[in-house]
Amino acid sequence: MKEPQTIALALTGASGIAYGLRLLECLLQKGQRVYLLVSPAAQVVMAMETDLQVKGSPAALQALFENRYRPAPGQLQVLGRDQWSAPIASGSNPPDAMVVCPCTSGTLAAIACGTSDNLLERAADVVLKERRRLILVPREMPLSEIHLRHMLDLSRMGAVIMPACPGFYHKPRTVEDLVDFVVARILDHLGVAHDLVPRWGQRTEDGEQKTEGRGQETES
Repeated sequence: MKEPQTIALALTGASGIAYGLRLLECLLQKGQRVYLLVSPAAQVVMAMETDLQVKGSPAALQALFENRYRPAPGQLQVLGRDQWSAPIASGSNPPDAMVVCPCTSGTLAAIACGTSDNLLERAADVVLKERRRLILVPREMPLSEIHLRHMLDLSRMGAVIMPACPGFYHKPRTVEDLVDFVVARILDHLGVAHDLVPRWGQRTEDGEQKTEGRGQETES
C-alpha cells in the first residue's frame, strides 16, 4: 500500500475557492496529510462564495475544517501566515508537494520573484529549491503579459501551471462536476488515485460519469 504524502495546500484570494475546498476534501478522504494555509484574502472570498462562516485565526480555521471534513487525528494542520517554525518553512522538512489553489496573480508574482514575505511564499520557495512538485492553479482572465511572464518563469523552474479550466467531454451537469474535473487533474499530478470523473475514452457501465462522495455541508 502506498504511503500517504504530505501535501501543503494554500488557498489564496482568487475567485474559485470551491476548487481548493474540494481538493482539501479529496486529499483528506484519500488519507493524505495536509498542511493548510489560508490567506486573509482567501477568507474573504470563502465568506463571499460559500456558506462557511470563516474566522481569522489558525485555531478557528482548524476547528472549522475538522468539523466539516472529519480528518483523522494529526492528518490536517492549519498554519498561520507568519508561523515560521512550521516544518514547511525549511528545506530540511519539505512537503512532498505543494498546491496553491486558487492562486492569485499576486501570489504567482511573489513566488516567481522569491520574495518569501510569509509562510505561503516561503513554503513555495522551499518546494522549488528542493525540487518537489509545485502546482499553481490561477483563475485570472484575461492574462496580461506580466501574468504570462511569471507563469513561463515558474514553468521553467519546474512548477506545474494548471489554470482552472475544466473540460466538458465528461458531460458535466452541475457546477460541482466542473470543479471535480479540475480537482481530478490536480490529483493526477500529485499521484493520488481517484475516481472523480471518467478519463478520456472511458465511461462507467451505464455511460454516466462516476463521482466520489462530497463531505456534508456543515456550518461552524
